[in-house]
Amino acid sequence: MKDQKYNNLQMIALTIMRVMIGWHFLYEGVAKLMKPNWSAAGYLLQARGIFSGIFRWIANSPDVLSIVNQMNIWGLIAIGLGLMLGCFTRLASLAGMLLILLYYFCNPLFVGYYYSIPMEGNYMIVNKNLVELAALFVIMVTNSGQYAGFDRIINKIFKK
Repeated sequence: MKDQKYNNLQMIALTIMRVMIGWHFLYEGVAKLMKPNWSAAGYLLQARGIFSGIFRWIANSPDVLSIVNQMNIWGLIAIGLGLMLGCFTRLASLAGMLLILLYYFCNPLFVGYYYSIPMEGNYMIVNKNLVELAALFVIMVTNSGQYAGFDRIINKIFKK
């Protein structure tokens, strides 16, 4: 199992998925950066579930919120660039998974189960975020940055 290889078509598919998810992260980060008064406060104030107190505290603490806003923007941009360029792909994938989990825990889907009108993209437990998280897991464990990306160059430098 350790010597399992992927064929070219499989690696192309993984690379396309990696670049597309990277684009999504990069776009979200740049869109937030370009919006002068963007803040995560609105999203955090809507928090539900067991961690809602922490998320609301962040939203109501201006200094902490300012740091969280910047970390969110620059985290999205760094993850997006890492995935698109295939640079530190495993780290970018892991960071993306952690960020998506934070979004998920802020507003878990099962809380919405109690509302009578289902929202688009809300399927009680699994939503688009969890699908993207699963795709990032596949990218992380297959290491597609070695196939088409700067990880190949970085790996050669560190092997010397």
